[in-house]
Amino acid sequence: FYFLHSSGIACAKRAAKYGKKVMCIERARLGGTCVNVGCVPKKVMWSAAQISDILKHDMKHYGFSAGGDVTLNFPRLKKARDDYVKRLNLIYAKGFEDSGVSNVFGDCTFVDANTVRVTDAGGKVVNYSGEKIVIATGGRPHFPPGEGVEEHCISSDGFFDLEELPSVAVVVGAGYIAVELAGVLNSLGSETHLVVRKAKALREFDPLISDGLDVEMAKAGINIHRNTNGVAKVTKDSQGKKIVTLHSGDVIYGVDVVLMAAGRVPNTEDLCTECEWAPNTEKLHLENCGVKVDPRRYIVVDEYQNTNVENIFALGDVCGKVELTPMAIASGRRLADRLFSGKPEFINAKVSYEYVPTVVFSHPTIGTCGLTEPQAKEKYGEKNLNVYTSKFSNLFYGIFDMLPEEKPKTLMKVICAGTNEKVVGIHVLGMGADEMMQGFGVAMKMGCTKADLDSCVAIHPTASEELVTMGVWGTSSQMSGAKVSPLGGAAPGEPLLR
Repeated sequence: FYFLHSSGIACAKRAAKYGKKVMCIERARLGGTCVNVGCVPKKVMWSAAQISDILKHDMKHYGFSAGGDVTLNFPRLKKARDDYVKRLNLIYAKGFEDSGVSNVFGDCTFVDANTVRVTDAGGKVVNYSGEKIVIATGGRPHFPPGEGVEEHCISSDGFFDLEELPSVAVVVGAGYIAVELAGVLNSLGSETHLVVRKAKALREFDPLISDGLDVEMAKAGINIHRNTNGVAKVTKDSQGKKIVTLHSGDVIYGVDVVLMAAGRVPNTEDLCTECEWAPNTEKLHLENCGVKVDPRRYIVVDEYQNTNVENIFALGDVCGKVELTPMAIASGRRLADRLFSGKPEFINAKVSYEYVPTVVFSHPTIGTCGLTEPQAKEKYGEKNLNVYTSKFSNLFYGIFDMLPEEKPKTLMKVICAGTNEKVVGIHVLGMGADEMMQGFGVAMKMGCTKADLDSCVAIHPTASEELVTMGVWGTSSQMSGAKVSPLGGAAPGEPLLR
């Protein structure tokens, strides 16, 4: 049983647990994008940025003084972050060893539907055959077309190679990677420019959240270049600084780093000559095994992660659906359960792609789960919705010596549908949003209603209590989505004992 790249790790270990002989083929460091150039090192940098904001802007309001300018030793931060990632690589290797999973490093291509060819760093070529093959090769950053773009820009991967904090940085993109890295650079002290093609970033998020983040980013000092239609060209001046010319005609001078975060593409074979993406450097040669890809080169799978080839499966970002590491992990484990557990309860095991909670580590953070208000209107009709919103300043900012309108804001929205007011969307922008969304995601997966939220006693004083006290508390339709209703002061259900 063979796996390729990062998001197959969970599937590989679960399959080995069921007694299967498993090999994982990886071309780079263990752990994939998330561990090496994604979620994990990004969170480290976000944490550093949070500390910077506290030292520069917040601590004085609580009576603290640093006794001088606070400086950042960026090389030291980078080394500590990189050392942590290396430890995680070793932990993954130990996890393979403990699970009995074999690991091979090299570039992998298909020979046929049951055979892959691996070429290691020294040029040695070995063929491996297996009964089943899982493709979990993830994705990579995409460079849009434009003069000097690939030559003079870095990707989100390259961000983690920076040896020094740039004095002036331009981040290009409107997705979560762009706003996260722009926020980090700005908070750490770079003059930061965010270039978006249209009016704002995160346009696919709920309007309350995207508009709110837009306001907070501008207040934080990020220079947002709107309605640019992207970057036309990037050149260098006589001092080696970069000049970024936008399609709108705007020009940004004296730039140290231009970071392209304009999207990601799947790591598959370049099978489509009319794809919108640039040719891929990953050569899986899917034509040799017959696996189908869509026009954007994502592998076509059904709800059970099956490709069109009976013994080949695909997981994670390479499929182009809910491109999040935990989603890929869950789908990998369920695939192994279905194929190898032999348990009746797993015969149709699969993951659900609905109500997936996620967080954007922007400044401030975003937590979201379910439908946006426009999506809910389209699906259920406006007359079937009740939408609850709240806007306030976190108590953390209560003692700040500034005007109320100048304090950072927390924004919340709960979207309910139907006469039972089933919760179909929760959206939060503000301090602590990243840590509060997981529990509400569980509630939504279990079918909670507004009345169910109200039935939970608020934890005071917290920001999250707002989500269980919105509107006129306790007056919603008294209908529960729970198997054992918590309404009306009912006692909780009891466990099934052996």
